[in-house]
Amino acid sequence: MEYGINSNLRIYAGGLGILAGDILKTAHEYDYPIFGIGMLWLEGYTKQLIDENGRPYDKYPINEYIYDYLEDTDVKVNIKVKGKNIKLKVWKLKTDYMNPLYLLDSNLEENGKYDWITKRLYAWGEEERIAQEIALGIGGIRAIRALDLDVDVYHFNEGHAVFAGTEIINEKMNKGLDFAQALTATQNKVVFTTHTPVKKGNEEHEHSLLKSMGAYNGLTKKQMIKIGNDPFGNTVAGLKLAKISNGVAQLHGVTARQMWEHIEGKSPIKAITNGIHRKTWVDSRIYKAFEDGDDLLPIHQQLKSELINYVKDKTNSQLDNDKLLIGFARRAAPYKRANLIFRKMDLVDPYLREGKIQIIFSGKAHPLDDKGKDLVEEIVKISKKYPNSVVFLEDYDMEIAKMMTRGVDVWLNNPRRPKEASGTSGMKSAMNGVLNLSILDGWWPEACQHGMNGWQFGDGYMGDNQDKHDLDSLYRVLLKEVLPTYYDHKAKWEEMMNNSIESTYEDFSARKMLENYYLKMYRKIK
Repeated sequence: MEYGINSNLRIYAGGLGILAGDILKTAHEYDYPIFGIGMLWLEGYTKQLIDENGRPYDKYPINEYIYDYLEDTDVKVNIKVKGKNIKLKVWKLKTDYMNPLYLLDSNLEENGKYDWITKRLYAWGEEERIAQEIALGIGGIRAIRALDLDVDVYHFNEGHAVFAGTEIINEKMNKGLDFAQALTATQNKVVFTTHTPVKKGNEEHEHSLLKSMGAYNGLTKKQMIKIGNDPFGNTVAGLKLAKISNGVAQLHGVTARQMWEHIEGKSPIKAITNGIHRKTWVDSRIYKAFEDGDDLLPIHQQLKSELINYVKDKTNSQLDNDKLLIGFARRAAPYKRANLIFRKMDLVDPYLREGKIQIIFSGKAHPLDDKGKDLVEEIVKISKKYPNSVVFLEDYDMEIAKMMTRGVDVWLNNPRRPKEASGTSGMKSAMNGVLNLSILDGWWPEACQHGMNGWQFGDGYMGDNQDKHDLDSLYRVLLKEVLPTYYDHKAKWEEMMNNSIESTYEDFSARKMLENYYLKMYRKIK
């Protein structure tokens, strides 16, 4: 559905898209035969800005320049939405640093009022989302056939692609198999990744709506219930269409198995921890210093200075290069608790006033998520109270992510465990020598060596008064361990930076992730 390639191609929303882009870049770097199918989002994901009252608002500028990055394949495919024939043009991204990415485009004159299907990512309502998933899934398989691409394994990366399964089943039934045989044959070609333990992130649709939209794709209601239950769940369908499925961290694998244990006929759920494309995210200067055994702090201070200048240009806030700088950047969702550190303002206020604690925030709320926007508005309000200690960078994108994950001193992450599936921003920070201060959720339980390569807080607690427990733990670790180490024990801080890079650079790389996908999933397919 989305691919994060660079900041100029606004066809991604967040971590899911960044991961997909990193997979294609890593596949190219290490010669894995993988290609991607996605959507050409003409207006992309929201360009989320802050108004004069401190409230986020959404803009959707048309990205006409996006066609400059594309190569015409001379292929068009047909799909049906609400009984209407829709054409999708297939483009190929022009690049020499990643594997092929083919993008489907409905922005064609012959589509009339249906040219909107590939305009906006994650916008509008349920009918529009289903139409987009029909285009991605059914249109994607038809594009693969029209391009004459050979496929050994179909990897449905999240539930948006599951209607591809109906198309593969249809193909096999048209060759003489009955539904049960076609379903089994399809399962023997499909793997599936589930990315979120948050209920709202796992789509469900009523069958009457799917049928009217055209998602049945020639199958019957009984057959569609067999695939995705009733109501139809995209994640359920992914789990049942695949031979093998996976969560995206070891803890998330456990969570996913518990979350979906009631689903009959699902595939086994393994755990393959996400990884990052190091050439995209790790600054070459800091890694060279690490490899050569040179001091890391001078290089880090240079990267920090670059970030501080970037912030000055963006916001006119002047941060201090010699004071602790914390980064927090991710989707503005309530369970990620962006405001946790401010919930006892009387405790943190003196540190903010003195500048001993500085924090840069960034992140977008989903366009339809008012609670997420409330969170951003709260952070912006606090930043106005402490203009040279708290900063919010609007319209979070890959450029901001790169600057922050290499320029801050500490990467703060405090989701409500076990809601965080993975958390690749922490990996990016760790490989740049930025020390993680995080709840034991997502990837961090696998990496954390408390007091050696970063810190954990909360001790993995889940239960009553979890927010209070985590808040008290955050303040205790931040004020009694992190601050004293930063201000009074620079040699230890630098040692921890080295440990952070050494302990994560290989184990949390996208190369390692792809190796695991081949070993644990792709090679298990007949």
